[in-house]
Order: sequence, then C-alpha cells, then structure tokens
Amino acid sequence: MSFGQNLQFLRKMYHDMTQEELAEKMDVSRQTISKWEMDSAYPEMEKAITLCRLFSCSLDTLLREDLNSGNEAYSAVRIEEVSPLRYVRYAVISAEPEEDAIKHVREWAAANDLEQPEIIGWDFPFVSQEQMNVYHMHGYTAACILPGDLDFTQKATEVLRQSSQKYAVITIRDPFKAPFMLISGAYKTLMRYIEVNNLDAKQAKDILPCFEKQFKIEGISYMDIYIAVER
Repeated sequence: MSFGQNLQFLRKMYHDMTQEELAEKMDVSRQTISKWEMDSAYPEMEKAITLCRLFSCSLDTLLREDLNSGNEAYSAVRIEEVSPLRYVRYAVISAEPEEDAIKHVREWAAANDLEQPEIIGWDFPFVSQEQMNVYHMHGYTAACILPGDLDFTQKATEVLRQSSQKYAVITIRDPFKAPFMLISGAYKTLMRYIEVNNLDAKQAKDILPCFEKQFKIEGISYMDIYIAVER
C-alpha cells in the first residue's frame, strides 16, 4: 500500500495522463509529481483534496487503499464498441454453475454445427439467500454468440439481440491462478476507471450490463471483462 503507487495508478487510469499534464492541473512542477509517486514527498492537504476531486475518490482511498493490487496481471483499461449481436443463453444455479453453464452451451453449439463458438458469461443474480448460505450455490449464465449468417427462427430457440454498445474492457492474464482475487479485482479496476473518467455504468433491459469472455493465445489463458458504459 503506497500513496505514490495509488497516485500513479489513478493518473494512468485518467485518460493515461502524463506527469506533465497532472503537474499542470495541480499547479506544481513535474518533479513534484515524480516525488509524490516515489513517496519521497507528500502533497499538502489542500493539494491532496484537489487530487481526490480530480480522480473522484476519497482521501482515505487515495492514502490507505491498495488500488494497484494485482495490476501486473491486467491490461490497461480500454473502451470498445461492441457490434450488434445475437445470442442464446443458458442459466445454471449450482455449486459449480460456470462449468455447468458453459458445458451446456458448448454442447448446444456442437449440436447446431457451430465450430469454435464464441461463448461469453456473467453472474446470474436471482439466487436466494438459502441457496447461497445453506447450499453454497450461486448462479451463472453462459451464452453463445450467433454468427450473423445463421437463421435460428425455425429451431424453437430463444434468440436475444443487442444493438451496438460501448464497453469499458480489461484483460486478465492467467485469471484462474487466483480467480477470486484477479477477477473481482478486475471488476473493481473497471469501476474505478469509470468513476475516475466521469463515466456512468449503463443499466438497460436490452443491454448486457457486463460479461466475461475466456480465450487462449499460445497456450496462455486470458479473460476479457466488459462493463457497459453510457455513450
């Protein structure tokens, strides 16, 4: 935990701001910003409050939290425009819902001759307290993105549609090395990015508010996490 590391993290999250740009906003020299980030000097209270206003965070967050936790596993946050999509989904409530839901969707894709299906997923929120606390169950939804040239209108399958939508996105390298820390930390990092850059997370009936997508490159596992933002 370090004020300097937190400041550097927030500066880079804020439109990848340079030390020179932050120095200009704070009416100090670039060398002063460098000293703050190396923890060799600290801002006066007035300057610290100005930093909190700039980065939309509390003084306690800036000085005491570890905002950069697990950052080596994460890519820089980016904004992506996700093209219109169609998908079918399957929700599971169990002790291992991710595996169950993804397995079912992969089997559905194979049965419908979809090679190398694009599968996404997200938490299914409609789980009772008894299911969670007594039976240690939770919910997960997996979905298969349908190629644009396939027609499923005659297959008695519910096809859901979404128009193009802007998302804040982060990529995790080897997410399952420490999934509870890395995946939850990635969501926190995205929400911090949204706050710092004065964006709003989007909640709409016809838009997926968030989802995850797993993939491999040269044998290494990755996960992209998406959170919808207002245009």
